[in-house]
Amino acid sequence: MSENTVPQKGAARSGPGRVLVAVYAVFALAATARAGVQIATRFEEAPLAYLLSLAAGIVYIVATVGIARSGRTSHRVAMVSCAIELCGVLAVGTLSLLDPAAFPDDTVWSGYGSGYLFIPLVLPVLGMLWLRHVEKGRTPERAQTS
Repeated sequence: MSENTVPQKGAARSGPGRVLVAVYAVFALAATARAGVQIATRFEEAPLAYLLSLAAGIVYIVATVGIARSGRTSHRVAMVSCAIELCGVLAVGTLSLLDPAAFPDDTVWSGYGSGYLFIPLVLPVLGMLWLRHVEKGRTPERAQTS
């Protein structure tokens, strides 16, 4: 793709993009709030799980903002966030099944997001597919005349 391209205006603010941003926003709020309460009230019970949930919440926040914005840099940041999210859910999901004792309480990503209907496993894939779709829809920048 040429460097002289700009994203379609409003692509993330309509149709599937709007739904994706809404789901990411809900997960960002839920994961961050849940982790905050758990860290504040019972951190000693499962510090790894609660810190991982907080990390997931932060990744969801960054992805939400990146997907919602229409700039090239925002979309690159969102793509990296989705990749980190996918790696996180695969790693934590696998570790939580192989060594349940290491996770005395669930994280957002435990069991590949089974406590959240596996949405944490599917969401980064959908995010990356959407970002790729929006990238393909970029149009050449119009030449400015003086």
